Amino acid sequence: MNRRMILYILAKMMGVEGVLLLLPAFVGLLYGEKSGACFLFPATILALIYIIFGIRKPNKTKIYAKEGMIIVASAWILWSMFGAIPFTLGGYIPNYLDAFFETVSGFTTTGSTILNDIESLSHCMHFWRCFTHWIGGMGVLVFVLVLTSLDKKNMMYLMRAEVPGPEKDKLVPKAMATARILYGMYFALTAVEIVLLLFGGMSPFDSIIHAFSTAGTGGFSNYANSIGQLDSAYIDGVITVFMILFGINFNLFYLLLLRQFKPVWKNEELRTYLAIIATAIALITWNITSIYGNPLKAFRYAAFQVASIITTTGFSTADYMKWPTMSQTIIIILMIIGACASSTGGGIKVSRFLIVVKSIKKELKQMVHPKSVNLIRINGKKMNPDIVQNVFVYLVAYAGIAGLSVLLVSIDDFDFATNLGSVMGTLNNIGPGLGVSGPAGNFAQFSPFSKLVFCIDMLIGRLEIFPFLMLFTSISWRKKF
Repeated sequence: MNRRMILYILAKMMGVEGVLLLLPAFVGLLYGEKSGACFLFPATILALIYIIFGIRKPNKTKIYAKEGMIIVASAWILWSMFGAIPFTLGGYIPNYLDAFFETVSGFTTTGSTILNDIESLSHCMHFWRCFTHWIGGMGVLVFVLVLTSLDKKNMMYLMRAEVPGPEKDKLVPKAMATARILYGMYFALTAVEIVLLLFGGMSPFDSIIHAFSTAGTGGFSNYANSIGQLDSAYIDGVITVFMILFGINFNLFYLLLLRQFKPVWKNEELRTYLAIIATAIALITWNITSIYGNPLKAFRYAAFQVASIITTTGFSTADYMKWPTMSQTIIIILMIIGACASSTGGGIKVSRFLIVVKSIKKELKQMVHPKSVNLIRINGKKMNPDIVQNVFVYLVAYAGIAGLSVLLVSIDDFDFATNLGSVMGTLNNIGPGLGVSGPAGNFAQFSPFSKLVFCIDMLIGRLEIFPFLMLFTSISWRKKF
């Protein structure tokens, strides 16, 4: 375990967060808000950490997969701890655990909240809250890779530990170039959405923070009623389209830039993702038309909520807890499936869903024809048996963590739907859950213990279980395996 290199990289990351905290401080200055000064204290502390531990590079710089996972998990926890300080210093969230919950929810792009009066936040606090979504969408380490050099030889270990999905492919041979290409596309899509929202009559500030939340598929808004506050079919449509776009594997956007359209359309994960969305929208539209009295209006609300839930964004324009049971059931299924691998969305990922379905199909064929050779292929390529095994191990761990979490939060004595929905909402980085934590509620009523469980679930869900577990496994810190 190269502890010195771990400390060095973490210190560099702390320095980057210190610089980022100056942006909401500037927003506070722009709007003449005293709360902007609350960002200067943690920024100063983080600058000192960088000066002490992050300037001098260790002699031994080599790191491996275990160091990569520990660095990633530690970075997300530390960024959330320091990012929570301004909320408490400003008095907007006096309880530090609640502020930590809100910040973890921001960086992990979950969108769950404990705030009862969201609209009372100052502009700089709203900006920071939504900016955490934008940073966390592509990953805090990928963001740091774009801004710093770090150690180019070891960067792929860090990206593999942070980028979601069963496979971690590089777009180009160098990790640094990959990170910059990813963020270039990410920035471009965010900028286009901001412009389109401005055309819809949104103010520049609202356009920026809602684009941040959409890009990171996080769902924070400066309105208590979320996007429903605006009651605009145009804005609903723009955000629906961009939520779906940000739920797509970013490797496919790179292929589009190279004008390689055929492999994009033939991508099985993309086609399955779009098919699930289309089917869910059609079924829910049919199911809720009687509520809205108009198929087009029902389609508008169904499309928005389906896009919001499957991409784990968490925006809302309607209270789906008031929809029929069939629609609520579809919503729960979408919560679990989630978006595509290597996107900013959460959930178990469509690619894993595909692998499971094809594995079941393979086993059925094997039972009928025991001597036949059946392979699992995705996009025409044979799947590595190690990846298939990893998917099933992931799902077993996922189910175990979900079950344990539901058991732990049940001590608050809420109904089962609330407990299950809240765990699904945080573990899958969706935001709103069911019942008390549904789109019309929040997580404020839960006990401190349950909030801590939800924080762990959010981090586990965003880091896809293993990097977070690695941090707390004793074998990771031994000198030899």
